[in-house]
Amino acid sequence: MLYIERLLANKRVSWSIVFSIVAIVIVINVMLSIKTIDDLSIAQKSMANTGEIILSLDKLHNLVLSAETGQRGYLLTENEDFLQPYQNAIEHVLKQIKLVQSLKSDIGIQANKITELTNLVEMKMIELSATVDLALDDKEKRAVSIVMTGRGKDLYKKMEKLFNEVKTREVLYRNSLYKKLETIKKEAKFTFNVSAITSFLLLLGLGALVRLNNRNELRHRLSLEAKNEELTEKVKQRTKELTIYSEELARSNRELEDFAFVASHDLQEPLRKIRAFGDRLSTSYNEVIDERGLDFIERMRNAAERMSNLISDLLEYSRINTRGKAFVAIPLTQIITDVIDDLEVSIEESSAIIEYQDLPEINGDISQLNQLFLNLLSNAIKFRQEDKIPQIKISHSHESLFDTILNTDVLWNIITISDNGIGFDQEFEDKIFVPFQRLHARSAYKGTGIGLAVCRRIVERHGGTIDVKSEIGKGTCFTISIPQDYIAPNNLTVIS
Repeated sequence: MLYIERLLANKRVSWSIVFSIVAIVIVINVMLSIKTIDDLSIAQKSMANTGEIILSLDKLHNLVLSAETGQRGYLLTENEDFLQPYQNAIEHVLKQIKLVQSLKSDIGIQANKITELTNLVEMKMIELSATVDLALDDKEKRAVSIVMTGRGKDLYKKMEKLFNEVKTREVLYRNSLYKKLETIKKEAKFTFNVSAITSFLLLLGLGALVRLNNRNELRHRLSLEAKNEELTEKVKQRTKELTIYSEELARSNRELEDFAFVASHDLQEPLRKIRAFGDRLSTSYNEVIDERGLDFIERMRNAAERMSNLISDLLEYSRINTRGKAFVAIPLTQIITDVIDDLEVSIEESSAIIEYQDLPEINGDISQLNQLFLNLLSNAIKFRQEDKIPQIKISHSHESLFDTILNTDVLWNIITISDNGIGFDQEFEDKIFVPFQRLHARSAYKGTGIGLAVCRRIVERHGGTIDVKSEIGKGTCFTISIPQDYIAPNNLTVIS
């Protein structure tokens, strides 16, 4: 019993065994039933055939007797009334001969005997017809002399002997079929009894298995309920901890946001004063301060301006997730058009050529997407080669990928922005998305080094990714992948 319970623990194995046993029992019962039915069908068919042979032989024998009686009565009395049964017998005897010949006996020797019998009957019919024809031609004496020869009587004796012999064999065969039917009947009762017993035992076994299975299911269910209760308590405890952590996180984010705002405001104020006093020194004391002092003042003003830009960019970077707008349906083609209008001066100065196709409509923050493409296109223009006209190409494609979390296919928009600019070494592909990381000196290209970090953060807020491929002297290609119907989490704050 313990072994069976262990076996039932593995449902796949246990139910496979049960199915196999049921299938074997059903197949055996069906085979026995089919064999019994086939045996009964063969025996009944044989009985019907041998019965038909016996009846046909009796009918043929009677027809011969009727024809001979009519013949003898007419020859003795010359009364034409005796011709009627004779003619009727003659008319049907040929059909009956064909019928007897068409019947196939299950006894091998009978075929030759039946052929010999029908030949004798035909000879007898010829003899009867010959004597009657002579009598009808007023040759009664000759007809009677033929009858008196005894040839017809000898034919009849041979024919009668064959009749009895063939019929006796068929009767004996029929009796053997009766015995066979009795045997098959007993075997059928035994087969059906065995089937009934095995089916009953099978039902008992299934009932026992179902009972054991229900017991195991109950035990497993109780175990699962206990584990669920334990898990529920853990979830409640974890939820409580997460709630506390979430509140602390929200408070920390508010404090960070307040700090960023205050810091930007408080830091911008002394920077403005530094820049203002620098301007006054350079204008009011221009004649007093020597050239070296003026250079120091100019450097101070530039450093203050860079510091102001860094503070502004850092504040903007920190507010991407906390101050983002609600997502709406946005046609990207319109975004690109607006960005090109904003970059009109830079495009004219550099003679840049921007090619783009019709872009899709996606869910997103319109101001952030505008900033994303503005940063990428302005970089493509800024980091151009001196001897080449900037050529920028924006293309789009779709790709369907299976999301294991959502358990469904997700349609992604793949947007590529490629240029023929100066490019960079591919080993720096991760470095360029880090805030304040620069690959070139400030004197060569202006900027704080936070633009691409902002781009990555905007793309990630839209549920996507941004990658870059570049080669020095051959240009750069940014690939942006954004899901078609992405919905941003509400009120999501992120600490960087």
